[in-house]
Order: sequence, then structure tokens, then C-alpha cells
Amino acid sequence: MSTDFKRYWRIAQRVLLQVVAALFLTSIAWVLIYRWVSPPATFLMLDRRAHAPVGKGYYGIQETDRRIRYRFRSLDEVAPHVPLALIAAEDQRFLIHHGFDGNALWEAAKYNLSGGKKLRGGSTISQQVAKNVFLWQGRSYIRKAAEAYFTVLIELFWNKRRIMEMYLSVAEMGDCTFGVEAAAERYFHKSADRLTPPEAALLAGVLPNPLRFRASNPGPVARAKQQRVLRNMRRLGGTAYVRELVEE
Repeated sequence: MSTDFKRYWRIAQRVLLQVVAALFLTSIAWVLIYRWVSPPATFLMLDRRAHAPVGKGYYGIQETDRRIRYRFRSLDEVAPHVPLALIAAEDQRFLIHHGFDGNALWEAAKYNLSGGKKLRGGSTISQQVAKNVFLWQGRSYIRKAAEAYFTVLIELFWNKRRIMEMYLSVAEMGDCTFGVEAAAERYFHKSADRLTPPEAALLAGVLPNPLRFRASNPGPVARAKQQRVLRNMRRLGGTAYVRELVEE
């Protein structure tokens, strides 16, 4: 190995280490800033602003006016049924896991390997926040690895209250509609702090695919999801279940 090659190799190693260190420190700073500051926008919001989503059976697509409806809300500014409904619908072990739910991942893997009609995910609310707030959409090993990395960071630097506030504020709930405040205003013509349990359950029930399952004038599938969420809310013990979350 020539002397010049060794010298260039050492330079390349130093540059690579500096780039990795810079990315690491930037990600830490990004997560810490969002511990107290609400995101001005997310990558998905910017993408939806620029392009209308295309898919079979999508509902309520705004072909021309692509303005984004988004207003960040704290837990104190939404009805207590909202975080309860989201937990009941998406991640019933949210208050006790540390970002990843091994049971949910195992059940999803067994279902998918058994040949289920649709792939089932095992993502927690924390993982969805990591994806929604910091990353782009899509399916790839690189994105999943980045999602796991940011999940660890937010579980380390945020509390469960902040994670839930991010989730209920930035989750897509319809075309160009992000968060429960924008969804409540669009579908129910009221603020999120006035949502009833059935309304909160309906919003949470359509979250897996808010472009297909409509919260306004819901069909039988959306109604069935709403009833399932309401049953889970009662089983969890009502809003008393999330009192610890609200008081953090």
C-alpha cells in the first residue's frame, strides 16, 4: 500500500468520522429543540402541500387548494378523550413500554407470516412520532433504522406527555389535515377541546389510513373501527387511565 494511499485513507476516515459526529450532534439538538418547540412543518406536510396523494379509494382529496391545516395543541388544549382514544386505537401499552412493543411486533410477524391479506405493523405511538416528525414516508431498511434511532432519542429526551402531544398534533388525519385540532375543525366544526368520546374514537379509528376511511360521513368500516376504539377506551378505564400522562 503506497504512502499516498495511506494518507488519503486516513483523511477519508477523519472526514467520515466528522460527518457522523456532526449528524449525531445535529439529531440530538433537533430532538432537544422539539422537546419545547412545536414543529413548524414535517416532511409529509411539505410533500402533501406540493402533490396531491394518488391512490385507489382515497377520499376528500383537495385537487386545487393544497393549503395545510395544522395547529399544534398541548394535552391541556384537547379533550381528555383524545389521548385515551389514540392509545386505545394504536398502542395500548404506550404508558409502559420504552418505545418498542415486543408483543405487538411478535403478533404482527406471526400474522404476516401466516399469509394475512394485508401486512400488519407493530409500530408504537413513539415509533410513529419518530417517523411523522423527523423522517420521510416510505418503506426501506434505511428509513426503519432511522425510525428506530429517533424512537430511542425521543424516549430518552422527552416524556410520554410530549410524545403524545406530538402525535395528536402532527398525525395525518385527512388530505392536507394534520392533528386533532385541524381534524376537529374540518370534520366536526368545533375545537379539539370539545370533542366527545365517539368523535375522538372516530378520529382515532381512521388513523391507520385517513385517506381511505373518512371521519366525515363515515362508512360502515369506519363506524366499526369507532366502536372497537370505544370498547377499548372503556376497557382501559376511561380518562382516569391517562391521568398520569396528563399530569406529567
